[in-house]
Amino acid sequence: MTHLFPVFLNMQERNCLVVGGGQVAERKVLNLLEYKANITVVSPEVTDNLKQLITRHSIVWYNREFIPDDLENMSLVFVATDTGNVNQEVASLCREKGILINAVDDPPNCDLYIPSILKRGSLTVAISTEGKSPAYAARLRRELEHIITEDHGKLVDILGEQRDRVKETVDDIEVRRAIFQAMANSDLLELIQMGAEDKIRERIEQCMSLWQV
Repeated sequence: MTHLFPVFLNMQERNCLVVGGGQVAERKVLNLLEYKANITVVSPEVTDNLKQLITRHSIVWYNREFIPDDLENMSLVFVATDTGNVNQEVASLCREKGILINAVDDPPNCDLYIPSILKRGSLTVAISTEGKSPAYAARLRRELEHIITEDHGKLVDILGEQRDRVKETVDDIEVRRAIFQAMANSDLLELIQMGAEDKIRERIEQCMSLWQV
């Protein structure tokens, strides 16, 4: 069996089509809005909440059934209908055009699966069972919610800021790598949890001093 290739995708201004107008389609639209995608919805009926989202965010809505021309210029397609024939039709057309498709609860017609996501600022943990058990992926996410906290997200932001600083001031690639490892393996997380701002700055400078040795 070939396993899925995990990837994080920049969705900003990427054209995405959502086929369907029920609660599942509504959740897909909410997710896509969070990541700044350009969204088009095709469905003769939509939920009241989805209708509000369409109005509020100027989402394109075709109040009708899906037609093949809807796929024009689309990067990703999400099918959220309970009609197998529609899923299969859209999937076949997408594959002909080289467009990735996610068909909800329909693995044979999926090229991509949406993982269960835990987000803490810039830190994102995505859990996938390759479509075998979304419920178990959700359970694992709930368990990790108690382990990975907002402080982990703050640490990632600090490490990101320092990464930019190191790249600007240190030319040697090996020294850069040593500094990055020193920061990642330090007690910065514990200091963040304690709210020890002075100690955080001190620890960062200790790690930065490696390039001066």
